[in-house]
Amino acid sequence: MRIDYKIVYLKKLFPLRISRGVRDGQHNLFVSITHEDHTGWGETSSGASEGAATAEEAQSHLENFLKENVNLNAPHEIHDLAMEAKVAPCALAALDTALWDLKAKKAQMPLYQLLGFPKPRHATSITLGIMSPDEARERLPLILEKQNIRTLKVKLGSNDGIEADKAMYQEVLQYHKKYPISIRVDANGGWNVDDAQQMMKWLANRHCEYVEQPIKEGEEDSLSYLFKNRPLPIFVDESCRFATDIPKWAAYVDGVNLKLMKCGGITGALRIIATAHAFGLKTMIGCMGETSISIAAGAAVSGALDHIDLDSHLNLNPDPCEGAPLINEIITPVDTPGHGGKFKLNP
Repeated sequence: MRIDYKIVYLKKLFPLRISRGVRDGQHNLFVSITHEDHTGWGETSSGASEGAATAEEAQSHLENFLKENVNLNAPHEIHDLAMEAKVAPCALAALDTALWDLKAKKAQMPLYQLLGFPKPRHATSITLGIMSPDEARERLPLILEKQNIRTLKVKLGSNDGIEADKAMYQEVLQYHKKYPISIRVDANGGWNVDDAQQMMKWLANRHCEYVEQPIKEGEEDSLSYLFKNRPLPIFVDESCRFATDIPKWAAYVDGVNLKLMKCGGITGALRIIATAHAFGLKTMIGCMGETSISIAAGAAVSGALDHIDLDSHLNLNPDPCEGAPLINEIITPVDTPGHGGKFKLNP
């Protein structure tokens, strides 16, 4: 098998601000694995919290790992070996996704069918980053009306405090009066326990469906307190990186958000889905600045999930890839062998 690497700079259409900072572009690593007449594609959206701060660091992780004689025909075995070798999960996501893409192409099956999942039936949300009320007033029509989307994920947890969060959210409510939309909130760990409790009560009366990651990763002991008499369902994101995290918090959350970059690709996603279902939890999938290649891979498992947040490719200017079309608000897997993600032109 031949493995190739390519690093591409991706510029965002709108800079994304969350509780931990703002990003207007990034370098992503793309991995291709070729065997005989088939090529599988994977992608890394790097980040220090995902084990590799840069695309170059992610590539180094993979090159060092693949110096060993590993069986590239066995994604589950590769995943376990890579985790034991402390390969960054975001780097492993590219390798693992490429292997699954290659396996499905060899089988002449769409990846979602190879994995035994139906096509997704839930609409994706579009993310509105932290911003001022004036910015939100201008941005909402551009985000929702241009794409004909009716599901919104609102990032809160402003460094200016919960009053700033409320002011921004009020603009979303003004838009809601004109065009009814489904609204979810993601605090990205930007609240302390008291603020989280207050905001959840406030949001519960203002059309919010659930709250994601209300407290910081590492402060999960507070989840049991928040969970009691909660006015809204609680999902965890940063607090759930791998399937092994789920038993620790399952009694204090309503659902988990998986991301390919956090869990190491399709293999990690399959394990999270199975474990979450075993504990009776709801599931969702998110993204971290990926192109249509990684989004297509995520779409392949999203038919098994309750909530979808696969929109990062829609905020690229431009997306150099394709393969995850938005059809009637749903990120839809294509019916071709593999996950369907590819470069629009040969990279």
